[in-house]
Amino acid sequence: MRLYTRTGDEGQTSLFGGARVSKADRRIEACGEVDELNAWLGLVRVSALDADVDAALDGIQRDLFAVGAAVADPEGRRPGQADRAGIGRDDVLRLEGLIDRFDAEPPPLTRFILPGGAGDGAAIHVARAVCRRAERRIAALQPAPDAEVLRYVNRLSDLLFALARAVNHRAGRAESPW
Repeated sequence: MRLYTRTGDEGQTSLFGGARVSKADRRIEACGEVDELNAWLGLVRVSALDADVDAALDGIQRDLFAVGAAVADPEGRRPGQADRAGIGRDDVLRLEGLIDRFDAEPPPLTRFILPGGAGDGAAIHVARAVCRRAERRIAALQPAPDAEVLRYVNRLSDLLFALARAVNHRAGRAESPW
């Protein structure tokens, strides 16, 4: 399989199902945001993270391929991919469990905090901001992806916030209140 196909040379690309759209299409923009989020998480993972944080991010990166597939499929068909490319209630519940676990580590929040801290924590904060942007792009799509996809991305930004705080707490970096 070649990396280049030449099919996008005129500024068009294909969605699942074969429909051709502009590379500036809102759906393609949302896919790009999900891809950028995945790349940021990959960058975070190159450092020496604790095993539980790395495992959580590995699962999220895998899920983001399913999110991207759902976003690229306005008809909800994902031919031949249904088993691998689904995001459902169990995935959202898994994120909620991780949020609860990581949020229990640092002291409870009493004020807004500035993003930053240790390098890994700061990079996770960047990923969280990209996640929020992806969420906004996905929420604007018509037809909308399955509701669980939007719930997942919403919960994911909360998890990334909790992870950033936990990573900073483990590194002994105090939070800067606003």
